[in-house]
Amino acid sequence: MRFITMDVTKCVVCRNCEYACAFRQTGGFKRQDSNIRVEYHNDVRICLPQTCMHCEDAWCLEICPAAAIVRNRLTGAIEIDSDRCAGCKMCILACPFGNIHFDDINMVSRKCNLCNGEPNCVSFCISGALQYTTDQNSSQNNREIFQRFIEAISTINQ
Repeated sequence: MRFITMDVTKCVVCRNCEYACAFRQTGGFKRQDSNIRVEYHNDVRICLPQTCMHCEDAWCLEICPAAAIVRNRLTGAIEIDSDRCAGCKMCILACPFGNIHFDDINMVSRKCNLCNGEPNCVSFCISGALQYTTDQNSSQNNREIFQRFIEAISTINQ
């Protein structure tokens, strides 16, 4: 299985990944339509691209009462079937990383689907901060990055 990895030291907050994802998903360039989000926190000088980690033990998949969330057998991506999604937002609550968002227009949850194995966000990342790799440690690396980010933010807010 392949994963999107993030190197926060290379991210320049250009937001190309957001625009590329939005275009792939909707044909437009509205950042709110993107399934990857770049958070920049000036107070701690951290850029954090956030997207679904396609967890091996996906809590969103387990909790979905409509069975709208499935693992794609070809890409390994955890995907939301918008035709089946009931809009209950249980998956949003279940995601420990906050990488699922709600589409207020279509009233369904949305998240990264790895663009059928060719993630547009990675293709348009000018700094190389995003990679699409088979590295088995990449998912753990993403979790560690997220944890360090939370710790950095916590120290600032004390």
